Amino acid sequence: MTTGATVWLTGLPSAGKTTIAHELAGRLREEGHRVEVLDGDEIREFLSAGLGFSREDRHTNVQRIGFVAELLARNGVLALVPVIAPYQDSREAVRKRHQANGTGYVEVHVATPVEVCSERDVKGLYAKQAAGELTGLTGVDDPYEAPESPDLRIESQNQTVQESAACVYALLTERGLA
Repeated sequence: MTTGATVWLTGLPSAGKTTIAHELAGRLREEGHRVEVLDGDEIREFLSAGLGFSREDRHTNVQRIGFVAELLARNGVLALVPVIAPYQDSREAVRKRHQANGTGYVEVHVATPVEVCSERDVKGLYAKQAAGELTGLTGVDDPYEAPESPDLRIESQNQTVQESAACVYALLTERGLA
């Protein structure tokens, strides 16, 4: 069986988490790895429907995603998880679940500045927030607790998507996970 692990990509909306995850997934699949991308938006629609964006609901959402990622990872899948997960304690609980089960876990902080994210504004969230149509936007009017010591920090504004994915791939290779 191939080694599984969870690669949690955390960062602000429009930081590049999902784009990097999909680029990395393609490379890993080409090499024959079993890979799943657990996209935060898809999980909210199918697994966490009904949850809002309060701190408690965000924590519940992250724990659900973390459970599924760990389940996949311990069964030989590389689970790539591009999810904001704004709170340190929520991410730490997921890490501890992986450690308790002896499952590989890597935290990648896609540390794109909010100014760059708001220029990218992939889903139009920053524009809606600026227009007063949206509140609770992570990193703007809702907190984002950046990881203090992630396994890898990527500044996506300073490199291509391919270079960012290559950095994650190099870390996985170094740890014997890819």
